[in-house]
Amino acid sequence: MRSHRAETFTRVIDAVFACNGGFLAAGDALTAPVGLTAAQWQVLGFLEDGPATAAEVARRRGLRRQSVQETVNRLLRNGMLDRLPNPADARAPVLSLTRRARAAMRDLGETQVAWAEDVAAEVSQEDLETTLRTLQQLRAVVDRSRLSQA
Repeated sequence: MRSHRAETFTRVIDAVFACNGGFLAAGDALTAPVGLTAAQWQVLGFLEDGPATAAEVARRRGLRRQSVQETVNRLLRNGMLDRLPNPADARAPVLSLTRRARAAMRDLGETQVAWAEDVAAEVSQEDLETTLRTLQQLRAVVDRSRLSQA
């Protein structure tokens, strides 16, 4: 028999999955006008903070490296990323945004802010901050769990 806490945690997982689906659908709608997908936006958004390898993007975003690599390959073909040599590992190039990618991210930034303002207006600042802290805590715990290590 599951404890009340485990049952609640399972409901949290279901809610996060549902939110993720909604976020991806909204992301696809936001990015379509600039010719991107939500998955591509996630990679480009990470690289806005500076160059990184595909493995670093995957690790920090909590995604599978293979999925990120497929997205990176599409972005390279579309002229959105540059490959730079990686002195630490010649097999894992460092990725950086092109001017075209920076322009797309600027355009997306304005649209995303408007969308975020609309959605955030429906939830209190306190609830948003509590949700953020809780999700960050859950991410850390899940990352340490034995299933995440497999």
